[in-house]
Amino acid sequence: MTNSLFSLALQSVSTESEGGLFDFNATLPLMAIQILLLMVALNLIFYKPISQVLDERDESIRKQLTEASEMLMKAENITKQYELDLAQERREAQSIIASAQKGAQEIVALEIKQAQKDTEQLVTEATNQLNSQKEKALKALEEQVNTLSEQIKNKLISKQLVS
Repeated sequence: MTNSLFSLALQSVSTESEGGLFDFNATLPLMAIQILLLMVALNLIFYKPISQVLDERDESIRKQLTEASEMLMKAENITKQYELDLAQERREAQSIIASAQKGAQEIVALEIKQAQKDTEQLVTEATNQLNSQKEKALKALEEQVNTLSEQIKNKLISKQLVS
């Protein structure tokens, strides 16, 4: 019995050493090679294409951001230039309006002066005509008075002569 117990113990020790938790036989390097091959295969098949796509995407995003910022700066420059041009055009328009108003005022003033001269001339002509008509009327009246006084005088003389 002791022999049988001993042989059982030896068998159990021999079985434990063969199939233990860490076995340092040919399977450990084989597993390490498998893991390394899997890493290389995954790197070639999966990680490099994905990282390449991600890098391309990052580069595309950076490129689009720089283009967008350049376009934004161009738009801001164009807006500033437009505002400057608009302000200049407004100033020019205001000066044109002011000069047109000044010209219109000068024209109106000249027309008023001309109208005043014309009315003064009309008034002097009317006064001259009235004076000449007055003189003609006075002359005609004088002649009538003279003829009437001559007739009265002749009648008086003829009455005196008849009496």
